[in-house]
Amino acid sequence: MPLADATQTEAPAQRARAHPGSVRAVAPARLHLGFLDLNGGLGRMFGSIGLAVDVPRTELVLKRSRTFKGEGPDHARAVAMLHRIVDAYALDGAYEVNVTSAIPPHAGLGSGTQLALAAGAALMALEGIDYNPSRLGEIVDRGARSAIGMAAFEQGGFIVDGGRGALDRAPPILIRVDFPTAWRALLVLDAHTAGVHGEAETKAFATLPPMPEVLAAKLCRLVLMQLVPGLAEADMQAFGDALTEIQRIVGGHFAAAQGGSPWASSAVGRVVEGLRRNGAYGIGQSSWGPTGFAFAPSQEIAARLYDSSIGLARAEGLEIVIAEGRNRGASVEKIAST
Repeated sequence: MPLADATQTEAPAQRARAHPGSVRAVAPARLHLGFLDLNGGLGRMFGSIGLAVDVPRTELVLKRSRTFKGEGPDHARAVAMLHRIVDAYALDGAYEVNVTSAIPPHAGLGSGTQLALAAGAALMALEGIDYNPSRLGEIVDRGARSAIGMAAFEQGGFIVDGGRGALDRAPPILIRVDFPTAWRALLVLDAHTAGVHGEAETKAFATLPPMPEVLAAKLCRLVLMQLVPGLAEADMQAFGDALTEIQRIVGGHFAAAQGGSPWASSAVGRVVEGLRRNGAYGIGQSSWGPTGFAFAPSQEIAARLYDSSIGLARAEGLEIVIAEGRNRGASVEKIAST
C-alpha cells in the first residue's frame, strides 16, 4: 500500500506549469495532539503538542500577474491571504497562485495556517524579501492559541509550545525534536464531516469551563515525564500510553462542544478504536477533528493495521492514510521555465 495522500486533488494535467519568476512552496500538514493547560491559573493558557507529517500536504506555485487570480483547491483562500500580505508589506504587484494540492479544510490538520504560510513564503521568495514565519502568521491571524502550525512549517518534527501568556504574540516553542523515522501515523480521514471552526470555535473556547488544576498538572506531567522521554528513547509503548491518556483527558474536556463525544465523527472514533484493538498505539483526534490518528512502530506494522481496518473504514465512508513524521519544514524553491 503506497504512502499516498488520499485527499490529493492533483492530476498530471493540473500541475502548474513553471514560468520564469515562479516559486513553488510545499507545506506539511500538522497533527494537533493535545493541550498542556486548559486551566490558566499560572498565567498561560493552552500549550500545544504537535507533529508535522508528510501527507496530506499543500503545494502551490506563485507567479507575478496583472491581476490577482488563482486556480486549484482552496485557491480563493490563498488569494485572500496574498492580498493581506501584499498590503502588510506595501507591495504594489499582483500575483497568480495555482494550488496543485491542498490539505483538507476544517479537518484538524492545520490547512489554513499551512496555506497562508505557503502563499506568503512563496511571495517573499519571489520578491527577495527576508521574512519570519511568525510574522506572516500574525498578518493572516494564525497562532492565536497555538504556534505548532508555524513551527511545523518552519522546522517540522515534534513540537510543544508554551501557550498564550500576557503578550499578544504567538506562543514560544519549548520543545522541538525529530520524530523517529521508522514510526508511522495512521490518519483516519472523514471527508463528510467538518470540525468546529470559525465563530463556532471561538464560542466553544469562550464557553468551556476552566479545566481543574489537577488535570492540567497531570497533562503537563504526562508530556514532560512520559510522552517526550518515550519519543526521545523511541519507546512507542511509553509514547503511546501517554498520548492516549492525554487525548482521553483533553477529549473529555472538549466533549461538551462536540455533542457530548470526544470524537467529531463517531465513525472515525470506531475505526480508531479498532486500530487500537489491533495493536496501534497513541490514539486520538487531531484538534477539533474529524481526523483521527493512531501510531505504529514501523511501516510493516502500519501496513498490517491498514489492511485490517480499511474495510471497516470504507464501509463508514472514511479513508486511512499512512503518514511519516516530517523532520524538516516546508520547501520553497524557484522553478525554471518549461
